[in-house]
Amino acid sequence: MNHEIRVRVRFCETDMAGHVNNTSYFIYLEEARGKFFQEVMPDDLGSAGQFILASTKCDFVSQAYFGQELKVSSGVSHIGNSSFSFTHSIEAADTGERIAESEAVVVHFNYDAQKSEAIPRRLRDALESHLVPNL
Repeated sequence: MNHEIRVRVRFCETDMAGHVNNTSYFIYLEEARGKFFQEVMPDDLGSAGQFILASTKCDFVSQAYFGQELKVSSGVSHIGNSSFSFTHSIEAADTGERIAESEAVVVHFNYDAQKSEAIPRRLRDALESHLVPNL
């Protein structure tokens, strides 16, 4: 994976069992995708608001807890005509213990026309530079 952010687990993201609630992981993944778009996509394309999340899933491997720092790693696993897929990994920053694995499909979307559009060449080039091999 080639794009990484760190998040610190807040108390409000935990549940009665004392570990991170399953819904909180999707917030971490959304933050990772948002930072990916900010840092990787060419600014002059104005592409930040041209995506829509079509699908996401998360497999919970281990537990995370309040105060823990997590590392969210992201890469592009597939690029289609109008969509692309992310693969994400969440690990404990201090030990490297795998916490969760995730996939998401994002569509290049025209909100005015309310339909998907082909990914422009420059955007495709930016995505291709973050392809994760052998997935």
